[in-house]
Amino acid sequence: MSGRGALQAAADLFCRQLQISIREGANSNALMSILSALSHIDPLEVANSGEYGFLWLADILNSGYPDNDRHAMANRIIQLLGKRVYPTNPHQWDFPSSWIPPLLDFLSLCEKLRSADGFTALRILSSGRRYPAFGARILPVLTSILLPTNPLRSRMLALKIFHRFAAGWCPSQMEKLLRKDLNNFLQAVGDPFQFPDPSLQGERSVETADYNPMEAAVILIEFKFASSGSWRNHLRRSNFGSCEEALSTEKGKRTALSCMFATATNSWPKFLCTPAKVIAAVKRLEELQCLNTAETVLLWAWTANIMDVGDHGALELIERGTLDFYRTHGTWRLSALSRHVTNNTTETLHVNFLLTHYGGEPCRVGSVRQPLSIEEAMKTQRRQHFEDLRVAQVCQLRRLYLLFGYDPVTWKDAVAVGELDRGTDWSSVRLVTPPQFTDWTCDYP
Repeated sequence: MSGRGALQAAADLFCRQLQISIREGANSNALMSILSALSHIDPLEVANSGEYGFLWLADILNSGYPDNDRHAMANRIIQLLGKRVYPTNPHQWDFPSSWIPPLLDFLSLCEKLRSADGFTALRILSSGRRYPAFGARILPVLTSILLPTNPLRSRMLALKIFHRFAAGWCPSQMEKLLRKDLNNFLQAVGDPFQFPDPSLQGERSVETADYNPMEAAVILIEFKFASSGSWRNHLRRSNFGSCEEALSTEKGKRTALSCMFATATNSWPKFLCTPAKVIAAVKRLEELQCLNTAETVLLWAWTANIMDVGDHGALELIERGTLDFYRTHGTWRLSALSRHVTNNTTETLHVNFLLTHYGGEPCRVGSVRQPLSIEEAMKTQRRQHFEDLRVAQVCQLRRLYLLFGYDPVTWKDAVAVGELDRGTDWSSVRLVTPPQFTDWTCDYP
């Protein structure tokens, strides 16, 4: 056996023996001394695996040791595991889902003891991939940590975890939660843009620099919140206070659309993916008087072009919802909609979303789609994707003009002088849904 192989075998033997000692209830002072020494001689590094660390952690937290002893020993292990996550890969660590319960148990123990030692566990949790089975378990932990009075002072990191894991929260799981728990959670989330005094924050800026408050706001907009009955009634206008302000500008809307494209592409393929979800979210946001946020959802529907051209009922739903919104709240807003439909600042995100959404190249020949693997499409036809996208944007723009009874020339003039509010005869407006349009590559007439 090589020297390296012998060292790994010895580390593996040590790790297994320590696990046995923990399970057999060895003296806590002796175990603490051993765990303290591991900061100098790291068997996890030698074994090239964090698995034993999580096994030790689970065994200690499930043991009969007093709370303070369990906390002290578990914290030593957490610090050891933290070295394996940061700074080597601070963004995402592909660890098994079985490692999540010990982290949550440790954070719960910290909550019980009012300890501020859970920050490293939060960092590890935020670096893991999304796992759909832990929504109900993560929710109460986050509810406490999100509060500004929590000893960890890690609201920003908790919001980051919320964004990372919420995409996997299954409706069937979340429906079982008590209304009180849902209400408390959304109350704790509050305004995702608001944080305590930075001097009170436990985390260093370098470790949370990749968090964007708009990401959490986008999650709140999604159907499990803004358009789902189980969450809808617990949302308050205060959840979108700063978001409303941010979305009052063109830059804010572009930022939100970028977050929406990234969320729908990378983590949540079903994100606001149907007209029914879009309109339900818009209606709820209107009820909350969050008009800028509601308008951004409509921008998403028209910019991403989520409508299936073969489903005329779905197309009519978006068109009718668009007419109702702008007729009620002012057609002066339509100038922003027409600009965002053809905006090219998010075109790379847009193309990636479309490839993911359609499972490949969504080009048409007649009425038949021609699928192509995403890998092949990205390598061989990327330029064509951008050309197709621009054609689709022109088609979407024309659909918008026709919906409000204008053509490109008269639309431009009407927007310029504000005639859309004054001159439109709403009784004569008709839904469009012409069959010649496709969803993202279309036959331009």
